Amino acid sequence: MFAKNTVPSSPCLSPYTLLHQSSDCPARCGQVRTLHGTFDTPIFMPVGTLGTVKAVTPENLNELGAQIILGNTYHLFIRPGQELIRSFGGLHGFMHWDKPILTDSGGFQIFSLKEMAKITEEGATFRSHLDGAKLFLSPEKAVEVQEALGADIMMVLDTCIPYPASLEEARKATALTARWAKRCRDAQEDTGQLLFGILQGGMYPELRKPAAEELIDIGFDGYAMGGLSVGEPKELMHEMLDASVHLLPDSHPKYLMGVGTPEDLVEGVYRGVDMFDCVMPTRNARNGMLFTSQGRVVIKNSRYREDQRPVDEQCTCYTCRHYSRAYLRHLFQCREILAYQLNSIHNLHYYCTLMADMRQAIREDRFVDFRRNFYVQRESPH
Repeated sequence: MFAKNTVPSSPCLSPYTLLHQSSDCPARCGQVRTLHGTFDTPIFMPVGTLGTVKAVTPENLNELGAQIILGNTYHLFIRPGQELIRSFGGLHGFMHWDKPILTDSGGFQIFSLKEMAKITEEGATFRSHLDGAKLFLSPEKAVEVQEALGADIMMVLDTCIPYPASLEEARKATALTARWAKRCRDAQEDTGQLLFGILQGGMYPELRKPAAEELIDIGFDGYAMGGLSVGEPKELMHEMLDASVHLLPDSHPKYLMGVGTPEDLVEGVYRGVDMFDCVMPTRNARNGMLFTSQGRVVIKNSRYREDQRPVDEQCTCYTCRHYSRAYLRHLFQCREILAYQLNSIHNLHYYCTLMADMRQAIREDRFVDFRRNFYVQRESPH
Protein backbone atom coordinates (compact mmCIF):
# COMPACT_ATOMS: atom_id res chain seq x y z
CA MET A 1 0.00 0.00 0.00
CA PHE A 2 1.44 3.34 -1.02
CA ALA A 3 1.50 6.30 1.37
CA LYS A 4 -1.57 8.55 1.04
CA ASN A 5 -1.21 12.26 0.36
CA THR A 6 -1.66 14.36 3.50
CA VAL A 7 -1.81 17.77 1.79
CA PRO A 8 -4.86 19.70 3.02
CA SER A 9 -7.67 20.44 0.59
CA SER A 10 -7.63 23.73 -1.27
CA PRO A 11 -10.08 26.33 0.09
CA CYS A 12 -11.60 26.51 -3.41
CA LEU A 13 -14.55 24.19 -4.12
CA SER A 14 -13.22 21.49 -6.40
CA PRO A 15 -14.70 20.50 -9.79
CA TYR A 16 -13.01 17.10 -9.37
CA THR A 17 -14.69 13.87 -8.30
CA LEU A 18 -12.53 10.85 -7.44
CA LEU A 19 -14.06 7.62 -8.75
CA HIS A 20 -11.32 5.02 -8.32
CA GLN A 21 -7.97 4.94 -6.51
CA SER A 22 -5.30 2.31 -7.16
CA SER A 23 -4.42 0.31 -4.07
CA ASP A 24 -0.70 0.04 -4.81
CA CYS A 25 0.25 3.37 -6.42
CA PRO A 26 -1.09 6.95 -6.62
CA ALA A 27 -2.79 6.35 -10.02
CA ARG A 28 -6.44 7.39 -9.89
CA CYS A 29 -9.36 8.11 -12.15
CA GLY A 30 -12.13 10.60 -11.77
CA GLN A 31 -14.08 13.33 -13.50
CA VAL A 32 -13.77 17.11 -13.87
CA ARG A 33 -16.92 19.23 -14.27
CA THR A 34 -16.86 22.27 -16.58
CA LEU A 35 -19.31 24.62 -18.27
CA HIS A 36 -19.19 22.52 -21.44
CA GLY A 37 -19.50 19.13 -19.81
CA THR A 38 -17.59 16.64 -17.72
CA PHE A 39 -14.44 14.85 -18.84
CA ASP A 40 -12.84 11.68 -17.50
CA THR A 41 -9.39 11.56 -15.96
CA PRO A 42 -6.61 10.71 -16.48
CA ILE A 43 -6.96 12.55 -19.77
CA PHE A 44 -4.78 13.68 -22.66
CA MET A 45 -5.73 17.01 -24.25
CA PRO A 46 -4.89 17.39 -27.96
CA VAL A 47 -3.29 20.78 -28.57
CA GLY A 48 -5.20 23.22 -30.76
CA THR A 49 -2.93 26.23 -30.33
CA LEU A 50 -4.53 28.43 -32.98
CA GLY A 51 -8.10 27.25 -32.56
CA THR A 52 -7.54 24.02 -34.48
CA VAL A 53 -5.90 20.69 -33.74
CA LYS A 54 -3.68 20.59 -36.81
CA ALA A 55 -4.82 18.44 -39.75
CA VAL A 56 -8.00 17.09 -38.10
CA THR A 57 -11.60 18.29 -37.80
CA PRO A 58 -13.71 18.47 -34.63
CA GLU A 59 -15.65 15.51 -36.03
CA ASN A 60 -12.39 13.55 -36.25
CA LEU A 61 -11.63 14.46 -32.63
CA ASN A 62 -15.04 13.25 -31.48
CA GLU A 63 -14.58 9.96 -33.29
CA LEU A 64 -11.13 9.58 -31.72
CA GLY A 65 -12.53 9.97 -28.21
CA ALA A 66 -11.08 13.40 -27.40
CA GLN A 67 -12.98 14.91 -24.47
CA ILE A 68 -11.15 18.23 -24.03
CA ILE A 69 -8.71 20.20 -26.18
CA LEU A 70 -6.27 23.02 -25.55
CA GLY A 71 -6.00 26.49 -27.10
CA ASN A 72 -3.39 29.18 -26.52
CA THR A 73 -3.96 32.67 -25.13
CA TYR A 74 -0.77 34.19 -26.54
CA HIS A 75 -1.42 33.16 -30.14
CA LEU A 76 -5.16 33.88 -30.15
CA PHE A 77 -4.55 37.23 -28.43
CA ILE A 78 -2.25 38.22 -31.32
CA ARG A 79 -4.39 36.73 -34.10
CA PRO A 80 -7.33 36.98 -34.65
CA GLY A 81 -7.84 38.72 -31.28
CA GLN A 82 -10.11 37.80 -28.39
CA GLU A 83 -12.84 40.30 -29.27
CA LEU A 84 -13.41 38.74 -32.69
CA ILE A 85 -13.60 35.31 -31.06
CA ARG A 86 -15.95 36.65 -28.39
CA SER A 87 -18.31 37.84 -31.15
CA PHE A 88 -18.71 34.20 -32.21
CA GLY A 89 -19.74 33.19 -28.72
CA GLY A 90 -16.19 32.31 -27.75
CA LEU A 91 -13.72 29.75 -29.04
CA HIS A 92 -16.31 26.96 -28.96
CA GLY A 93 -18.50 28.71 -31.52
CA PHE A 94 -15.58 30.02 -33.53
CA MET A 95 -14.00 26.59 -34.08
CA HIS A 96 -17.13 24.39 -33.94
CA TRP A 97 -16.22 22.43 -30.79
CA ASP A 98 -18.86 21.87 -28.10
CA LYS A 99 -16.79 20.07 -25.48
CA PRO A 100 -14.44 21.56 -22.85
CA ILE A 101 -11.48 23.75 -23.81
CA LEU A 102 -8.46 24.63 -21.67
CA THR A 103 -6.41 27.68 -22.62
CA ASP A 104 -2.77 28.09 -21.67
CA SER A 105 -2.06 31.61 -20.42
CA GLY A 106 0.83 32.35 -22.78
CA GLY A 107 3.56 32.16 -20.16
CA PHE A 108 5.41 29.36 -21.95
CA GLN A 109 5.27 31.19 -25.30
CA ILE A 110 6.71 34.33 -23.69
CA PHE A 111 9.41 32.13 -22.16
CA SER A 112 10.20 30.63 -25.57
CA LEU A 113 10.40 34.13 -27.10
CA LYS A 114 12.68 35.44 -24.36
CA GLU A 115 14.84 37.35 -26.83
CA MET A 116 11.74 39.37 -27.75
CA ALA A 117 10.27 39.72 -24.25
CA LYS A 118 10.89 41.69 -21.07
CA ILE A 119 9.37 40.46 -17.82
CA THR A 120 8.70 42.89 -14.97
CA GLU A 121 6.52 42.91 -11.89
CA GLU A 122 3.68 44.37 -13.95
CA GLY A 123 3.72 41.69 -16.62
CA ALA A 124 5.42 40.72 -19.86
CA THR A 125 6.23 43.17 -22.67
CA PHE A 126 7.02 41.34 -25.87
CA ARG A 127 7.18 41.64 -29.62
CA SER A 128 4.70 39.84 -31.82
CA HIS A 129 6.35 36.96 -33.64
CA LEU A 130 4.22 37.95 -36.66
CA ASP A 131 5.02 41.60 -37.25
CA GLY A 132 7.19 42.75 -34.35
CA ALA A 133 4.42 44.90 -32.83
CA LYS A 134 4.97 45.73 -29.16
CA LEU A 135 2.43 44.01 -26.90
CA PHE A 136 1.85 43.69 -23.16
CA LEU A 137 0.32 40.84 -21.20
CA SER A 138 -0.30 41.25 -17.48
CA PRO A 139 -1.86 38.64 -15.17
CA GLU A 140 -5.10 40.61 -15.31
CA LYS A 141 -5.00 40.81 -19.11
CA ALA A 142 -4.29 37.08 -19.40
CA VAL A 143 -7.46 36.33 -17.42
CA GLU A 144 -9.46 38.93 -19.38
CA VAL A 145 -8.42 37.39 -22.70
CA GLN A 146 -9.21 33.86 -21.55
CA GLU A 147 -12.62 34.93 -20.27
CA ALA A 148 -13.33 36.46 -23.69
CA LEU A 149 -12.22 33.23 -25.38
CA GLY A 150 -14.77 31.39 -23.23
CA ALA A 151 -12.28 28.78 -21.99
CA ASP A 152 -13.72 26.22 -19.58
CA ILE A 153 -10.35 26.05 -17.81
CA MET A 154 -8.08 29.10 -17.69
CA MET A 155 -4.47 29.10 -16.57
CA VAL A 156 -2.75 31.78 -14.50
CA LEU A 157 0.06 33.73 -16.14
CA ASP A 158 3.35 32.29 -14.93
CA THR A 159 7.07 32.73 -15.48
CA CYS A 160 8.56 29.55 -16.85
CA ILE A 161 12.06 28.79 -15.58
CA PRO A 162 14.70 27.62 -18.09
CA TYR A 163 16.99 24.65 -17.61
CA PRO A 164 19.57 25.06 -16.31
CA ALA A 165 18.85 27.96 -13.94
CA SER A 166 20.59 29.01 -10.75
CA LEU A 167 18.81 28.70 -7.41
CA GLU A 168 18.50 32.47 -7.18
CA GLU A 169 17.06 32.78 -10.70
CA ALA A 170 14.54 30.06 -9.92
CA ARG A 171 13.68 31.62 -6.56
CA LYS A 172 12.91 35.03 -8.10
CA ALA A 173 10.83 33.57 -10.94
CA THR A 174 8.89 31.28 -8.58
CA ALA A 175 8.07 34.18 -6.26
CA LEU A 176 6.91 36.28 -9.22
CA THR A 177 4.68 33.43 -10.43
CA ALA A 178 3.04 33.32 -7.00
CA ARG A 179 2.36 37.06 -7.00
CA TRP A 180 0.97 36.86 -10.51
CA ALA A 181 -1.20 33.90 -9.50
CA LYS A 182 -2.83 35.97 -6.75
CA ARG A 183 -3.47 38.82 -9.20
CA CYS A 184 -5.06 36.38 -11.67
CA ARG A 185 -7.35 35.04 -8.96
CA ASP A 186 -8.33 38.56 -7.89
CA ALA A 187 -9.05 39.57 -11.50
CA GLN A 188 -11.28 36.59 -12.26
CA GLU A 189 -14.94 37.38 -12.93
CA ASP A 190 -17.80 35.19 -11.72
CA THR A 191 -18.38 33.46 -15.05
CA GLY A 192 -18.28 29.82 -13.97
CA GLN A 193 -14.99 29.33 -15.78
CA LEU A 194 -12.33 27.41 -13.84
CA LEU A 195 -8.89 28.84 -13.03
CA PHE A 196 -5.86 26.64 -12.38
CA GLY A 197 -2.72 27.70 -10.53
CA ILE A 198 0.72 26.68 -11.83
CA LEU A 199 3.45 25.28 -9.60
CA GLN A 200 6.92 26.42 -10.61
CA GLY A 201 10.25 26.06 -8.81
CA GLY A 202 12.61 24.88 -11.49
CA MET A 203 14.66 21.83 -10.58
CA TYR A 204 14.71 22.74 -6.88
CA PRO A 205 12.37 20.72 -4.64
CA GLU A 206 13.03 23.17 -1.80
CA LEU A 207 11.33 25.88 -3.89
CA ARG A 208 8.40 23.79 -5.04
CA LYS A 209 7.12 22.97 -1.54
CA PRO A 210 6.54 26.56 -0.33
CA ALA A 211 5.31 27.51 -3.80
CA ALA A 212 2.65 24.78 -3.61
CA GLU A 213 1.60 25.93 -0.14
CA GLU A 214 1.19 29.48 -1.40
CA LEU A 215 -0.95 28.38 -4.35
CA ILE A 216 -3.15 26.28 -2.08
CA ASP A 217 -3.60 29.23 0.27
CA ILE A 218 -4.80 31.37 -2.64
CA GLY A 219 -7.17 28.62 -3.69
CA PHE A 220 -7.63 27.42 -7.26
CA ASP A 221 -9.98 25.05 -9.07
CA GLY A 222 -7.06 22.86 -10.06
CA TYR A 223 -3.28 22.80 -9.91
CA ALA A 224 -0.73 22.40 -12.69
CA MET A 225 2.93 21.47 -12.57
CA GLY A 226 4.93 23.70 -14.90
CA GLY A 227 8.58 24.13 -15.76
CA LEU A 228 9.12 20.46 -16.63
CA SER A 229 10.14 19.04 -20.00
CA VAL A 230 12.14 22.21 -20.72
CA GLY A 231 15.33 20.41 -21.73
CA GLU A 232 16.22 18.60 -18.52
CA PRO A 233 17.17 14.89 -18.57
CA LYS A 234 14.20 12.52 -18.35
CA GLU A 235 15.39 11.15 -15.01
CA LEU A 236 15.45 14.66 -13.55
CA MET A 237 11.97 15.37 -14.89
CA HIS A 238 10.63 12.28 -13.12
CA GLU A 239 12.50 13.26 -9.96
CA MET A 240 10.89 16.72 -9.99
CA LEU A 241 7.49 15.20 -10.75
CA ASP A 242 7.90 12.91 -7.74
CA ALA A 243 8.80 15.98 -5.67
CA SER A 244 5.82 17.98 -6.96
CA VAL A 245 2.70 15.88 -7.43
CA HIS A 246 2.28 14.93 -3.76
CA LEU A 247 2.49 18.63 -2.78
CA LEU A 248 -0.86 19.29 -4.45
CA PRO A 249 -4.23 18.44 -2.88
CA ASP A 250 -5.83 15.15 -3.90
CA SER A 251 -9.19 16.90 -3.73
CA HIS A 252 -8.41 18.81 -6.94
CA PRO A 253 -7.28 17.91 -10.48
CA LYS A 254 -3.53 17.74 -11.06
CA TYR A 255 -2.19 18.76 -14.47
CA LEU A 256 1.30 18.12 -15.88
CA MET A 257 1.84 20.75 -18.57
CA GLY A 258 3.47 20.09 -21.93
CA VAL A 259 4.20 16.39 -21.39
CA GLY A 260 4.72 14.26 -23.40
CA THR A 261 5.67 10.87 -24.83
CA PRO A 262 3.52 7.77 -24.26
CA GLU A 263 6.05 6.69 -21.64
CA ASP A 264 5.70 10.09 -19.93
CA LEU A 265 1.92 9.66 -19.77
CA VAL A 266 2.20 6.22 -18.19
CA GLU A 267 4.77 7.45 -15.67
CA GLY A 268 2.69 10.54 -14.88
CA VAL A 269 -0.49 8.54 -14.28
CA TYR A 270 1.52 6.11 -12.13
CA ARG A 271 2.45 9.08 -9.94
CA GLY A 272 -1.09 10.47 -9.67
CA VAL A 273 -1.34 13.00 -12.53
CA ASP A 274 -4.82 13.61 -13.95
CA MET A 275 -4.29 15.81 -17.03
CA PHE A 276 -1.70 16.08 -19.80
CA ASP A 277 -1.18 18.02 -23.03
CA CYS A 278 1.51 17.94 -25.70
CA VAL A 279 1.95 18.78 -29.39
CA MET A 280 3.85 15.52 -29.86
CA PRO A 281 1.14 13.32 -31.46
CA THR A 282 0.28 15.87 -34.16
CA ARG A 283 3.77 17.33 -34.64
CA ASN A 284 5.32 13.88 -34.91
CA ALA A 285 2.54 12.85 -37.32
CA ARG A 286 3.50 15.70 -39.64
CA ASN A 287 7.13 14.55 -39.40
CA GLY A 288 6.24 10.95 -40.25
CA MET A 289 6.70 9.41 -36.79
CA LEU A 290 3.80 7.20 -35.72
CA PHE A 291 3.14 5.76 -32.27
CA THR A 292 2.13 2.11 -31.97
CA SER A 293 1.54 -0.45 -29.26
CA GLN A 294 5.03 -1.80 -29.96
CA GLY A 295 6.88 1.49 -30.21
CA ARG A 296 7.52 4.11 -32.87
CA VAL A 297 7.30 3.70 -36.64
CA VAL A 298 9.17 6.18 -38.86
CA ILE A 299 7.00 5.80 -41.93
CA LYS A 300 9.49 7.27 -44.45
CA ASN A 301 11.89 4.38 -43.89
CA SER A 302 12.45 2.25 -47.01
CA ARG A 303 11.57 -0.92 -45.11
CA TYR A 304 7.89 0.09 -45.38
CA ARG A 305 7.90 0.66 -49.16
CA GLU A 306 5.98 -2.57 -49.89
CA ASP A 307 4.58 -3.24 -46.41
CA GLN A 308 0.89 -4.14 -46.72
CA ARG A 309 0.22 -4.16 -42.99
CA PRO A 310 -1.50 -1.29 -41.16
CA VAL A 311 0.69 0.94 -39.00
CA ASP A 312 -0.45 -0.98 -35.91
CA GLU A 313 -2.21 -4.32 -36.26
CA GLN A 314 -3.80 -3.80 -32.84
CA CYS A 315 -5.20 -0.36 -33.74
CA THR A 316 -8.82 0.29 -34.74
CA CYS A 317 -8.43 3.89 -35.97
CA TYR A 318 -9.69 4.99 -39.39
CA THR A 319 -6.15 5.07 -40.78
CA CYS A 320 -5.27 1.55 -39.69
CA ARG A 321 -8.62 0.15 -40.84
CA HIS A 322 -8.17 1.43 -44.39
CA TYR A 323 -4.54 2.10 -45.28
CA SER A 324 -1.24 0.24 -45.45
CA ARG A 325 2.18 1.32 -44.29
CA ALA A 326 3.25 1.33 -47.94
CA TYR A 327 0.49 3.80 -48.87
CA LEU A 328 1.21 6.06 -45.90
CA ARG A 329 4.90 6.05 -46.81
CA HIS A 330 4.02 6.96 -50.40
CA LEU A 331 1.85 9.89 -49.25
CA PHE A 332 4.53 11.14 -46.89
CA GLN A 333 7.32 10.86 -49.45
CA CYS A 334 5.17 12.84 -51.92
CA ARG A 335 4.30 15.42 -49.24
CA GLU A 336 0.61 14.88 -49.88
CA ILE A 337 -1.66 16.75 -47.45
CA LEU A 338 -3.58 13.53 -46.78
CA ALA A 339 -0.43 12.12 -45.15
CA TYR A 340 -0.65 14.68 -42.36
CA GLN A 341 -4.34 14.01 -41.77
CA LEU A 342 -4.08 10.22 -41.72
CA ASN A 343 -0.94 10.24 -39.59
CA SER A 344 -2.52 12.71 -37.13
CA ILE A 345 -5.70 10.64 -36.86
CA HIS A 346 -3.63 7.59 -36.01
CA ASN A 347 -1.39 9.28 -33.43
CA LEU A 348 -4.29 11.02 -31.67
CA HIS A 349 -6.24 7.76 -31.62
CA TYR A 350 -3.24 6.07 -30.07
CA TYR A 351 -2.99 8.70 -27.33
CA CYS A 352 -6.73 8.76 -26.58
CA THR A 353 -6.88 4.95 -26.51
CA LEU A 354 -3.83 4.76 -24.25
CA MET A 355 -5.57 7.05 -21.74
CA ALA A 356 -8.82 5.06 -21.96
CA ASP A 357 -6.89 1.84 -21.35
CA MET A 358 -5.19 3.38 -18.32
CA ARG A 359 -8.54 4.52 -16.90
CA GLN A 360 -9.88 0.99 -17.32
CA ALA A 361 -6.81 -0.49 -15.62
CA ILE A 362 -7.28 1.86 -12.66
CA ARG A 363 -10.97 0.99 -12.39
CA GLU A 364 -10.00 -2.70 -12.25
CA ASP A 365 -7.13 -1.97 -9.80
CA ARG A 366 -4.45 -3.44 -12.05
CA PHE A 367 -2.52 -0.34 -13.07
CA VAL A 368 0.86 -1.59 -11.86
CA ASP A 369 0.44 -4.66 -14.09
CA PHE A 370 -0.66 -2.42 -16.96
CA ARG A 371 2.48 -0.32 -16.58
CA ARG A 372 4.70 -3.41 -16.58
CA ASN A 373 2.99 -4.88 -19.66
CA PHE A 374 3.18 -1.54 -21.47
CA TYR A 375 6.99 -1.74 -21.44
CA VAL A 376 7.13 -5.48 -22.17
CA GLN A 377 4.98 -5.06 -25.28
CA ARG A 378 7.16 -2.30 -26.62
CA GLU A 379 10.13 -4.65 -26.63
CA SER A 380 8.39 -6.86 -29.23
CA PRO A 381 9.62 -6.66 -32.83
CA HIS A 382 7.48 -4.74 -35.33
